[in-house]
Amino acid sequence: MLDAPTADRDNGGMSSPPPRWPGFPPLSDLRSHLHPSDLQGLAQLATRGTLGITGLAEKVQGNVYKTVAAPFGAAGRAFVDRAAGASGVKKNGITGLVYGSVKGITRLAGGAVDSVFSQVASRTPVPASSPQREAMLAVLGGVLGDQLQDSSNPLAITMSLRHQGQSLPLDKAALAQHLPQATGKILVLVHGLCMNDLQWRGDEASPESGHDYADRLARELGYTPVYLHYNTGLRTSVNGGQFAALLESLLKAWPVQPEMLSLLTHSMGGLVARAACHSAAAGGQQWLGHLKHLIFLGTPHHGAPLEKVGNWVDTVLGSNPMTRPFAKIGQIRSAGITDLRYGHVLPEHGQGGDRFEAGPDTRPLLALPAGVACFALAATLAAASTDLSGPAQLNGKLAQTLGDGLVPLSSALGQHAEAGRTLDFAPDAQWIAFETGHIALLHSPAVYAQIRRWLA
Repeated sequence: MLDAPTADRDNGGMSSPPPRWPGFPPLSDLRSHLHPSDLQGLAQLATRGTLGITGLAEKVQGNVYKTVAAPFGAAGRAFVDRAAGASGVKKNGITGLVYGSVKGITRLAGGAVDSVFSQVASRTPVPASSPQREAMLAVLGGVLGDQLQDSSNPLAITMSLRHQGQSLPLDKAALAQHLPQATGKILVLVHGLCMNDLQWRGDEASPESGHDYADRLARELGYTPVYLHYNTGLRTSVNGGQFAALLESLLKAWPVQPEMLSLLTHSMGGLVARAACHSAAAGGQQWLGHLKHLIFLGTPHHGAPLEKVGNWVDTVLGSNPMTRPFAKIGQIRSAGITDLRYGHVLPEHGQGGDRFEAGPDTRPLLALPAGVACFALAATLAAASTDLSGPAQLNGKLAQTLGDGLVPLSSALGQHAEAGRTLDFAPDAQWIAFETGHIALLHSPAVYAQIRRWLA
């Protein structure tokens, strides 16, 4: 279990091999990576952002009015809007007219810009995507993905199964052309929050960064890799249901007789895979019977502290009338992110109230899928210790606290303070990588060696 230290939407094909960590291009070079539809989507976001900031300023000013007017009783109330849910700024006053004018002009200008970009996008051939563009869409999707989808923003990612950066057609003849070397051993890789399928690939210019797990597993164990690309801002259960349907279509269209299916998941991807298994079992889908391995790399089965901190900040800001409007800034984060507070997987997890409202973990337990070999691989930034005395115990606490920088060891291993909530990973199906961060789980030679042992 312990290890020695270790160091879309359908976005088209790739124009060049991606680096290990596709980053944002310099602002001066940004336009070379964006498609016309991206500009339309960004313009829509700019319009919504302007309206949001205007609304925030109005609410803050209105709350100041309410606070100042309160000591004057009925006389003070005459100068503020006391209607339920109102900002406090009277709509028929000078201040209200200014805010109303700003909003009206913003909507008018935004609509005109959107119309222009829409016409340009409809007449322009879709160019090849770039790693930088894919990274931008992935981050926007993680933070705002549910809002992008709800507003039909062109930046919203549509779930697809991809290979070498291109979406795969789920038709037997077409799939055979795309995957001429397909074997009966299918490996599907599922990325995490704000990431994309290209980030599983190693950087050829930096050999020390590790290797592409999928390529090595294809060469050494005969797997055929396929990558899931999805909108990480949607609810985990929604992505799980869509993923289950895609896997069902994939196995029906597979060019050769499927022998086995294995899922290799990272971070949020593990929760999406568990949701997909639940959806498949409930819907009687056939692919679940082919699933042999399910590997979790740094999956927050019981939540991630960062989202819990975000929820605490929401609560503190929302407790004071003067700071309450600022809580709305933090609450632009997606449903996918808030699902990470406790590791929500089922549709009923987190339902029945405001998803930003503080509260205890009340999830019903979702067990690991029956009949599937499940493995949990966790990481910690702490160093391993061979001392079995007091320092070793202290080091263990440090390793647990640090985790991989984003996910605690206990959460990644499915362990919970309440025994009834602990996931039933066998002792030999758990493994810890020391001196390894959350993102480094994707490109660690030691992690790959353990994955290979489990899949062999």
